[in-house]
Amino acid sequence: MQNNEIIQGKEIMEGNGEIKNMEGTGRILRTRNLSIGFREKKKSPGVIFENINVSAGEGELVALFGVNGVGKSTLLRSLVKLLSPLSGEIFLFGLNINSLHGSELARKVGFVSTETIHVNNLKVLDLVSLGRYPYTNWMGRLDRQDKEKVDDAIEMVGIKGLRHKYLNQISDGERQKAMIARTLAQDTRIIVLDEPTAFLDLPNKYEVIHLLHNLARQRKKTIVYSTHDLNIAIQETDKIWLMLSGSVYQGAPEDLILGGTFGKMFEHTSLLFNTGKGEFRIQRELRENIGLRGSGPELRWTRNALERMGFRADVQAGQDIIIDITRNKGRITWKLVADHEQKLFNRIYDLCSYLARYCFP
Repeated sequence: MQNNEIIQGKEIMEGNGEIKNMEGTGRILRTRNLSIGFREKKKSPGVIFENINVSAGEGELVALFGVNGVGKSTLLRSLVKLLSPLSGEIFLFGLNINSLHGSELARKVGFVSTETIHVNNLKVLDLVSLGRYPYTNWMGRLDRQDKEKVDDAIEMVGIKGLRHKYLNQISDGERQKAMIARTLAQDTRIIVLDEPTAFLDLPNKYEVIHLLHNLARQRKKTIVYSTHDLNIAIQETDKIWLMLSGSVYQGAPEDLILGGTFGKMFEHTSLLFNTGKGEFRIQRELRENIGLRGSGPELRWTRNALERMGFRADVQAGQDIIIDITRNKGRITWKLVADHEQKLFNRIYDLCSYLARYCFP
């Protein structure tokens, strides 16, 4: 038998053949019929999203997706008790979060927000040391064990060489790693991050999420983060929570791809989710047919360029215009045959420029 989980009235098959207690070690974090929003004085509560039933297990990296304004940040802040739910329950290790207070909660869950810290005189080591506050006395003095935890956290995220640098002297990617190190020093089994890659360049986006992936695997952390970077999440995360209007779906990225769930995110827009490639693309109206022959990655990227121009490119397409791609000793050549004339090109850019000027002006 498998563990059946009911989510928004939908059954999703999960598990590895075992039936685990939902409040036991199988589910470190979970919600039950959770409604989130804001309580306004003298007004009715502003409900953003309701009836949320999601879970995360030990050693899992979970990505939270949804369009802007759907309530991702509100959900994450509710999970760490920075906001109070309007209704429903949140459980950490089987305990209702309302039963956890102060340092007890801080020893179970750590939070990294999107807010950038601007403190000119604060060093990386000082920032990471702040993660030990749930364990220190009222003076905040670190003992030997605290310092070992701080050093271990800095080592884990790979910023050992930055420990004595000031925060205003390091890059955004390095600062984000320092924030993660601070939470690691807090030594919680659950880490929640609100868009940790929001202001990072592409290499740093991958590096930070790969770091979180390794922390979940190697340190058995349960890590939940919100993001808009679907391509990275598909490669690195174990589970996705997808917030759509009125429903929340969860499962492995591959389950949501095969089930066509991602396509529901932008049903009434010009975006289309390509199930085969696992990516969003603009829906285009393809006009002229071009015969395209070749193989390997050059075939795929030639077709990509031609479709961007509005051409339908396929080996079975019309024979008025044909493009043959050949590779010889590492050199790629594109041969264009049109109106019984031939043209050779060494770059896709030159091929497309010629098509735009002379074949389909």
